Amino acid sequence: MLTGIQIVLAGGDARQLEVIQRLTELDASVTIAGFDRLDTPFSGVIKAEWTPEILKQADALILPAVGTDDEGLITALFTDQELKLTDAHLAGIPKTCKVITGMAKSYLRKMCEKYHLELVELFERDDVAIYNSIPTAEGALMMAIQNTDITIHGSNCIVLGLGRTGFTMARTLQALGARVKVGVRRDEAFARAFEMGFEPFYMPELARQAGNIDLIFNTIPTMIVTAQVIAQLPLRACIIDLASKPGGTDFRFAEKRGIKAMLAPGLPGIVAPKTAGRIIANSLTQIILEDNRLRGNGP
Repeated sequence: MLTGIQIVLAGGDARQLEVIQRLTELDASVTIAGFDRLDTPFSGVIKAEWTPEILKQADALILPAVGTDDEGLITALFTDQELKLTDAHLAGIPKTCKVITGMAKSYLRKMCEKYHLELVELFERDDVAIYNSIPTAEGALMMAIQNTDITIHGSNCIVLGLGRTGFTMARTLQALGARVKVGVRRDEAFARAFEMGFEPFYMPELARQAGNIDLIFNTIPTMIVTAQVIAQLPLRACIIDLASKPGGTDFRFAEKRGIKAMLAPGLPGIVAPKTAGRIIANSLTQIILEDNRLRGNGP
């Protein structure tokens, strides 16, 4: 249980509603800012203005999936007011307070370093990334179906990267009857792809592999689907880039050539916010519970 733990949750989207629900179930003391347009009632939760005062006793500050932008602004869909993380907010925060977000940009990193606060990025955790790969794969399939005139079954697909998202994406396509090639960099990934029944190839061979492909799913956040690769694709091909912005695709050249190419980061929060919220909630509550035990405040 989180009885006596003071948690401040600032901004966010529908995923945060699951986080709030889970925290209240565990008896945490929860203060939320940036939710003045939220009609959903949460028993015992305090709605407050985004001021430095609400952080004075905080054990954890929970920010949205992307903590802040490069100017310190916090995404907040349930308010018309601007939320910004400033020096005034962090100057008086307890040094034991954890700042928890999905992923942090340089502004948030620098602010936490400046005030010697522990920054926890949930999306860097293997368990969260693997759980999130499920709605990511489902969302990518939805986009593929909407933007092609063929079935996934029998299609020729390439998945670039056999990491946590790529693994789930390739397996899902294979289960639907697609012919799946997997682009990898490492020998062990090549061997694993072969063992799983995919057709592996090394990344330098990508342009040569692209000649008869219907769908490319990229998970690598560096320029990998270059103009040279796109030039080899048939015009019917569709590229779905699942990497974080700016992705790994030459979108300008794809548009020039008339090939559909879409950047689709953050699919869990778009296609399955309830599930994505539960994933975040379960992970961050484990972190807070463990921290509470280490301080000797729990069983």
